[in-house]
Amino acid sequence: MWRKASAAVLLALAMGYFYHGRPDLPEQILQYMGLPHLHTSSQNQKSLEQVVSAAWEALITLPAQQWSKVAVGVNACVDVVVSGVGLLQALAVDPGTGLDHEVLQSKEDLKETFIHFMERGAAAERFFSDSEVFKRIARAAAEYPGAKLYVGGNAALIGQKFSSYPDLMVLLCGPVGPKLHELLDEQIIVPPGSLQETDEFHLILEYKAGERWGSTQAPQANRFIFSHDVSNGEMSSLETFVASLEEFQPELVVLSGLHMMESQGRELWEERLKQTVASIADIAKDIPVHLELASMTDRDFMNSIMQEVMPMVSSMGLNEQELLFLSQAGGGPHSALPAWKDIPDVGRVSDILLWILEHHGRSDLSSESNLTRIHFHTLDYHILATVGGHWGNQAAAVMAGARVASSQACGLQVVDVDKVELKAPLEFYSSHSKPREHLSLNPAEPVTAWHRGNVSFHMTPVLVCKHPLRTVGLGDAISAEGLYYSQFKSQQHI
Repeated sequence: MWRKASAAVLLALAMGYFYHGRPDLPEQILQYMGLPHLHTSSQNQKSLEQVVSAAWEALITLPAQQWSKVAVGVNACVDVVVSGVGLLQALAVDPGTGLDHEVLQSKEDLKETFIHFMERGAAAERFFSDSEVFKRIARAAAEYPGAKLYVGGNAALIGQKFSSYPDLMVLLCGPVGPKLHELLDEQIIVPPGSLQETDEFHLILEYKAGERWGSTQAPQANRFIFSHDVSNGEMSSLETFVASLEEFQPELVVLSGLHMMESQGRELWEERLKQTVASIADIAKDIPVHLELASMTDRDFMNSIMQEVMPMVSSMGLNEQELLFLSQAGGGPHSALPAWKDIPDVGRVSDILLWILEHHGRSDLSSESNLTRIHFHTLDYHILATVGGHWGNQAAAVMAGARVASSQACGLQVVDVDKVELKAPLEFYSSHSKPREHLSLNPAEPVTAWHRGNVSFHMTPVLVCKHPLRTVGLGDAISAEGLYYSQFKSQQHI
């Protein structure tokens, strides 16, 4: 007996010795001896990221009926991304102390407000009231070495994404100046009424973590944005947009830019919202209208959009901040929550989406509302909530949106599994309160579906880019991709 035990010990010691010298030998020995062994996941199993990415490629399919014409409006601009400290130095502005100004009226206001947020490492956006001074600053920014000019504005970014599909005709209405026209894909049709002599520039002043200017040091990287954007703020292209639809005959209409009116004051946005509702009412009933939301801070303004505009549209896209603010503005579920903590809870998100479709959508078949689809996106996962019978191919649509988020954030055309990571919860609940379903995510079939009444939910993870290159416009690309893979069935009562 002791001989067998000694032999076992000696064998174990020998295998340990060989393992440190040749890690591949123990597996060979075990295979030779016919003994059971375990494979390490890094060497012999696919990573979860590989499994999800492969499943997306296998499962994402186009709908039976595709769009051939899409009209998009109405906010568009040129984003000028430049070094904040470098630009201010080029403007011959000396460093000093920070002071926040709600409205910028001079280079001195710009300097003080920039320093105020730079020393906090916080993002902010301000309106520059003096048009002539802003033009001079914008010209200096565009000519600054290393400055980068991009297509900006939700409508232009969504149109730009749609234009990447060669089988799709895209109409874009918005304030399109010479530089933006040059940056836009040549496939995009811009009606003459949208063309203007000058561009609307949004200046994005970036700073790096640890960057210094005088006595100020940035604790983390961020950006400060400012503009003198009256055209987008007044939604001046709205009437041109609607007038262009009759000739263009789109099968899908995408509307964005409502958030830009918030800074124009209550009197203006109240009047323009009424005109927006009237304009949407002029669109043929069989053409779905998608509304893309963006960041807002005025609860009355958000509530007015919810009451007046949302029932007029068929579909809506928004992120976690906009979803929670919408609930806070309307007194919906979890409205007492001041902000999301870490990854937004799937159950809470599901509750708010259901509330929107029940109170402002057509989950009740007797409702006069047209809203039957909401595309929600956050960093780690996406959810598509739809009223039964109105939309098809939604599992593929939500996966397609997540896939483009995973690739575009890394500056790539396809997902690189070495540059992304799965951070979505693998187990969650269909609601924050009981009764509720306990649900799980299967990476090999990365869409989890559940139903609440006649509302269907499809959830998929995002493979989060570890080192994102540019996240501006990511939400617009997600919504565009989700719509491209969606099939609209009917807006009539079913």
